[in-house]
Amino acid sequence: MNVMATNIPDVLIITPHIYRDERGYFFETFNTEKLEKHIGKFNVIQENQSKSYRGIVRGLHFQKPPYNQAKIVSVIKGMVLDVVVDIRADSSTFGEWASFILDGTNKLSLFIPRGFAHGFVTLSKDAIFQYKVDNYYAPNHEAGIKFDDKILNIDWKMKARLMVSQKDKMLPIFNQCEFYKKGEYHENPK
Repeated sequence: MNVMATNIPDVLIITPHIYRDERGYFFETFNTEKLEKHIGKFNVIQENQSKSYRGIVRGLHFQKPPYNQAKIVSVIKGMVLDVVVDIRADSSTFGEWASFILDGTNKLSLFIPRGFAHGFVTLSKDAIFQYKVDNYYAPNHEAGIKFDDKILNIDWKMKARLMVSQKDKMLPIFNQCEFYKKGEYHENPK
């Protein structure tokens, strides 16, 4: 697998080596030894999967410390525009976002470190999305940013009406988030 840096430090694109023949294909979706050379210690303790239909937006989500999570995300079927927002107040890219096309054909994965809000929109008829995380889901520590925040001005690449859950519609805008008000975002020292 190849690991490539993006325009936001610590967010990495993981490209697998796919072995194809008349039977189909084979590739490693995760290899601790190879990945930890690039991302450091990453202990997968939970894996999640979601299915979404065209135009569904999930996000922008994150968990507050001590339950913040690093993630490795990929798409098993379909296509999504995956979006990350740097919420590390001490980062030179604080408040910047980046987007990536992940799909069941390119088989790319994205490593998202702690200190990022994350979301995606389904661009295909439907999509099956996979998350590997290094910390458990903690409902009392979940947070997020409104997907259509005017400060961030994210291009979701869809002209059609986007569908968002009621819960996500109620998320605060970027400069009203707790990390923004405090001017800090603490990592969970393990």
